[in-house]
Amino acid sequence: MKFIAKKTQCVHSGRIDDERVHGINTPIYTSTSYQYLDTDERFYPRYFNTPNQWALANKVCALEGAEAGLIFSSGMAAISTTCLSFLKTGDHVVFQPNLYGGTQHFATGKLNTYGIDYTIAASQRTSDIEAAILPNTRVIYIETPSNPLLAITDIAEVAELCCSRQLISIIDNTFASPVNQNPIRLGIDIVLHSATKYLGGHSDICAGVAVSSKENINHIWELAINLGGSLNAITCYLLERSIKTLALRVAQQNSNAQTLAEFLVEHPQVKCLHYPGLTSHPGHEIAKKQMTGYGGMLSFELKEKNSIEFQKKLKLIKPSMSLGGVESIICSPAITSHRHLSQEEQKKTGITDELLRLSVGIEDINDLLADLQQALI
Repeated sequence: MKFIAKKTQCVHSGRIDDERVHGINTPIYTSTSYQYLDTDERFYPRYFNTPNQWALANKVCALEGAEAGLIFSSGMAAISTTCLSFLKTGDHVVFQPNLYGGTQHFATGKLNTYGIDYTIAASQRTSDIEAAILPNTRVIYIETPSNPLLAITDIAEVAELCCSRQLISIIDNTFASPVNQNPIRLGIDIVLHSATKYLGGHSDICAGVAVSSKENINHIWELAINLGGSLNAITCYLLERSIKTLALRVAQQNSNAQTLAEFLVEHPQVKCLHYPGLTSHPGHEIAKKQMTGYGGMLSFELKEKNSIEFQKKLKLIKPSMSLGGVESIICSPAITSHRHLSQEEQKKTGITDELLRLSVGIEDINDLLADLQQALI
């Protein structure tokens, strides 16, 4: 049976029935050794084909509207394996600017060692992405909303561009989550997630996901089994369990982030604020077209207060790395997620020492507002 509503998909899609004792949850299959006589199947965790890997992949596929998927041991394992699956020596890839620091570090630090060229487009506008295409371009890679400046890329336009040029389109959908945005339905070929973030949602799981057509996933699988970035059964089970509450968590995070953004953008101590749910955001109209919710992430700079001192004054919101958990956390991208970029690269992408990225949790909104208010005094 196929489920349509996100809340129902989160709870029921992908689950494997416990046929022995009829437990309500997918059983945990911890084996790394499986019998092979009298069967053509060769089950092995590194082959991405054990029951818990299947169950989790099928759940994310249901949420994203994809045919097939692979579960990786981290978001970067999903990103690097997917990119390298469609690029070879002599090829070229176009990246939009304002990417997650790990992705940009991979692009600028490693692709050339494989003889793969890249261009970071002048902006996330489709016209600038198109202008960066070369005769040997094979892949276009986007991320929307972007990390950490929440830039918005027109997904449908990029998908149409790739289709017209016979290019592979890849998107990092981590910030939006499958609840707020489904790029495959807008024409994108491959959707990636750092499942460490919203899919896991409790700051205790490291994982990644790639979903796409069966043909594309089979192609990624051929490299993935050699690189070995698979995920163990217990973590797969924990991630499957976490996704059951994804729709509920994201709805609360959307609501909280919208309220905090509206508060901060009017505060005299705030120099600038980035959140696509605000009508003043330059990408708001595009976001409204392609998103069902604007997400739980925002970023801002303060006018006078030192960003480190401000973080130390917070009592409820914790200065911490990563994002997407039930708790609200804040960080300085320049010294966390984007610390591997040079000062020149940081400056070029708009990341300053004073920029703060806020991952809004599910706490009571009044408590979050009170914490920000006291820290801004």
